[in-house]
Amino acid sequence: MAGPPAELAVGQSAVLDGVDLDAVRRRVRLALVISQILGGLGVSTAVALAAVLAEEIGGSEAVAGLASTSSVIGTALLSLPFAALMARRGRRVGLTSAYAVAAVGGLVVVTGAAMRNFPLLLVGMAAFGASNTANLQARFAAADLAEPLHRARAISTVVWATTIGAVLGPNIAAPAGRTVTGLGVPEAAGPFLWGTVVFLAAGALLHLLLRPDPLLTARALARAERGDAAQGTEAETDEDGGGRSLRAGLAAVAASPHARVALAAIAGSHTVMVSVMVMTPVDLGGHGAGVELIGLVISGHITGMYAFSPVMGWLADRIGRFSVILLGVALLGCATALAGTANGNHAQSAAGLFLLGLGWSAGLVSGSALLTDAVPQQARAAVQGFSDMIMNSAAGLGGALSGLVVAQAGYGWLNLLAAALLVPVALLTVAVAVRR
Repeated sequence: MAGPPAELAVGQSAVLDGVDLDAVRRRVRLALVISQILGGLGVSTAVALAAVLAEEIGGSEAVAGLASTSSVIGTALLSLPFAALMARRGRRVGLTSAYAVAAVGGLVVVTGAAMRNFPLLLVGMAAFGASNTANLQARFAAADLAEPLHRARAISTVVWATTIGAVLGPNIAAPAGRTVTGLGVPEAAGPFLWGTVVFLAAGALLHLLLRPDPLLTARALARAERGDAAQGTEAETDEDGGGRSLRAGLAAVAASPHARVALAAIAGSHTVMVSVMVMTPVDLGGHGAGVELIGLVISGHITGMYAFSPVMGWLADRIGRFSVILLGVALLGCATALAGTANGNHAQSAAGLFLLGLGWSAGLVSGSALLTDAVPQQARAAVQGFSDMIMNSAAGLGGALSGLVVAQAGYGWLNLLAAALLVPVALLTVAVAVRR
C-alpha cells in the first residue's frame, strides 16, 4: 500500500513539531487573498461583455445568455474533478490546475470569436469556467484551518478579496477590448485574452505561496487530535480517502438537515443571481445604455457581491448561519423587484443589481460556513465539490433559460420567476431552524 502524499507527511510533521499555526493561517490567507484579487479581475473583465460577444457571434438575443451559461456549466462540470484532485493532492495543486484550464479556455474563446465560430466560443467559455471553480473553492481553502467560531469570517475574507479585481474588471473591459483592434478579433473578445494572462499569474502565485497546503495540514491536525497520527497510511486511506467520492458527498449531505439547508441556500442564491445578472447587460443595452454604463452597473453589482462579505461573515458568526441565509433571501427578493420593474430607469437597475450581489454574498458566505460545520472533516472536500457542482448546474440551467424568457416574455418576467425560486429556500431554512 502506498504511503501518504509527501506534502501531507510534511504538514503532519510540522503540526506535530509545534509550528505556529497562526503563522500558517496568515500565509495561506495572504496567498488566497492575492490570488482572489487576480482571479476576480480576470473573470469580471470578461463577464462584463460575455453576453454582448455571444449576441454578436450567435446573431440573436435569444442566445446571448449562452456564453455565461456555458461558463457556469463548465464550472459545474469541473467542480467535482478538481475537488477530487484537491482531496488527493491538496488545495495548491487543485487551484493551480483550475487556473491553467481557465487560461486555455480564454484562448479558445478568442479563437472562436475570431473565426466567428459560436460552438467553439461556447467550448472555450466552458473551460473558462474553471476560473470560477478556483475562485469558489478558495473560500473552502480559507475554512480548512479556521477556528469554528471564526469560520464564516475566514470565508468572507477570501470572498471580499475578490472585490478589488472584480470591481475594476468591468471598467477596464472596454479598454481591454480595444487592445485587440487590428488583430481580426471582435472587440468584446479582448477581455478574454487579458483573462488568460491574469489566470496564469494567479496559478503561478498559488503554486509558489500556498505552502503548507491548508487541506492537508487540516487533515494532519485532525489525526493528531484523534491521537492516531502515527497510523499514517491506514488513517489517510480509510478516513480521508473514503470521503473523496461523489457518493461520500451525497451520503454526508443526506445525513445532515443543516447540510441540506446550506446546499439549498448556496444553490438558490447563485441561481437567482446568475439568471438575472447575465441578461442585465442586454436589457440595459436595449434601453440605450452604452458599454461604459453597463460596466458601471455590473461594477456596482460586483461590489455588492464581494465588498460587504466581511459583514456577512461577522453576522453569520454572531447571529447564526440560518439568520443570515434568511437575510440573503430577503435581499434577493428586493433585488428582483427593483430590477424587474426598472423599465429603462438605469439608477433603479443599478440599485437592484447591487442588492442582487449583496443577497448572493449573504447566502454564499453563511451557506458555505454552515455546510463546512455540518459535515465531518474527512468528507468536506467531496461535499464542497458536490455543493459547487449543484450550485453551478442549477445556475447554468437558469442562465440558459434566462435568454429565452427575456426573448419571449421580457426581463420583468425573468425577475419574477427568479424571485419564485427563493420561496422553497426560505421555507426549508425556517423548517430546519425551528427544529434545531
